[in-house]
Parts: sequence; structure tokens; C-alpha cells
Amino acid sequence: MSQGEYAVADPQSDAAEHPERPDAAVGEVTGHPEDSVSSGPQGGDGGQADPDAEQARERAAAAEPVLADLELEGEIAADYIEGLLDVADLDGDIDMDVEGDRALVSVVGATLNELVGSRGEVLEALQELTRLAVHRQTGARTRIMLDVGGYRLRRRSELAEAGQEAAAEVKRTGTPKKLWAMNPFERKIVHDAVAAAGLRSESEGEEPDRRVVVLPAG
Repeated sequence: MSQGEYAVADPQSDAAEHPERPDAAVGEVTGHPEDSVSSGPQGGDGGQADPDAEQARERAAAAEPVLADLELEGEIAADYIEGLLDVADLDGDIDMDVEGDRALVSVVGATLNELVGSRGEVLEALQELTRLAVHRQTGARTRIMLDVGGYRLRRRSELAEAGQEAAAEVKRTGTPKKLWAMNPFERKIVHDAVAAAGLRSESEGEEPDRRVVVLPAG
């Protein structure tokens, strides 16, 4: 089995839902550290910076993942997945990438539907196991994403289209539309598609039955 070269993709995050708060189960980041940290000197003390603010900036900077850390996460995850493939006697090549602030590991090649499941539920479980394996070695929380056979790429296209169609229907009828239950990755894509169409959306319900509701304008 071969492991692909690293490449840095355009920054984006597909696991943090918008506009709702992200689901803790997938290790989402709930905000940008700079939102709550002053970036300049504090007044009234001769232009000296607030020590508390300086420490907060340092902590925020230390929390930001760097390329080397993400590459290491990818390597650990690739080794773990390779071991699983060997045990299951399945063929597939492993590609590693960095997409925004997360590592991405993809299993490509042979048909691997048994590693995806009918609705991606097996893939989600494998991703959580992979994150646990990475955490065990690094001691740090990880947002690594696992894909098998291009499932997530295909699913992204399908969900974006579903979000666009739901937005068009809500614009036409003026009535909110509730979609089917989705995982956080899927809901994020739908939220983005609805926002691009100029409407709002929110999520309601509890996992695993949490779903997107598309709302009319106004």
C-alpha cells in the first residue's frame, strides 16, 4: 500500500456547523481565539500591553495546529488504517493531505463499500476510531477526517444540491422545510448551500436524529 504526498489545500472546515454550535462528538472548534483577545496595547498605562491579553494571545497561538502537527496526525492515521486494511484483507492505497486546519486521510483504489456503510455510518465509526488512535499517540485532540473511496466528495455534491433545492422550495412557498437526519459533516454542507442561496437554516433535535431546518427570509 502506498502513501501519498502531502499538499496544503485552501483553508476550509466542513465539520463545524453553521450557524449552530458544532457537535462536541466530532471535536469542533467553537470560535476563533482572536474574537475574544485584544490585539493592541491597553490604554492608561503608557502604551504597555495588558499581560493577561498577551498570555491569552500566546495560549491561542499555541492552540493553533501547525502543518508539522497535522502531517504527523496524517501519518499516524494512515498507519492505523493500513493496519485495519491488512487485518480485513482489503486492498486500497492511502493518500494523505492537509485541508485547512485538519489532516485528511483517504483510502482509494478498490471498491470498499463495506467500510462506508449504506449511509456512511461505518465510515463515521472508523473516523472516530482513527481519531482515538491519533489522540492516544499525540495526547492532543484531533479533527482529522477520513474518507473511503471518495464517498465524502460524492456526498458533498449530493448534499449541496439538496440544500439548494430546499432553499428554492422555501423561497417559493414561504414555509420552513425540515430535512432528514444528518451527521455534522452533512449538516455543515447543507447550511453552507442554504446560506449561499440567501436563506437561513438551523439544526434541531438530538443526535443521531439531528436535522437541518431551512427557514424563509425575514
